[in-house]
Amino acid sequence: MSEEKRPTVMVSGGFDPVHAGHIRMIREASRYGDVIVIANSDTWLFRKKGFVFMDFPKRVEILNAIKGVVLVDSVDDTDDTVCEAILRHKPTYFANGGDRGKSNTPEQTVCEQIGTVLLWSIGGDEKVDSSSDLVKKFYDMPPVRGGTKHSEK
Repeated sequence: MSEEKRPTVMVSGGFDPVHAGHIRMIREASRYGDVIVIANSDTWLFRKKGFVFMDFPKRVEILNAIKGVVLVDSVDDTDDTVCEAILRHKPTYFANGGDRGKSNTPEQTVCEQIGTVLLWSIGGDEKVDSSSDLVKKFYDMPPVRGGTKHSEK
């Protein structure tokens, strides 16, 4: 008896750094099938924000540890999209977080051309965190030295 192939769900992003909103999106996407995570390149991150907080291999290691993820892959994102990865993997679904819609998802056309179903508001309608905001908070905070109580466990 042949085993039926599970659907695949692709999610994509910079994941720099990975935060709770990313985890929620990936975990919710896993309800639809096996999750393929496409992590944008360090070059893309630099083009988008002017810096790379966490390099690609470290982001991949963390993303691979999330339950439901079957593959973390790179993409040729020189066109600022993940269309190349969608065409290569041909996922059943392409999942988008709450900050994405039909007006700001350039991958929509390629998904429609190959029959990949778009999923919207995966992980919730509002953005839980922003990687850029987390990094900004980190750099704006003065260092805390001493005086912090630690758990006795």
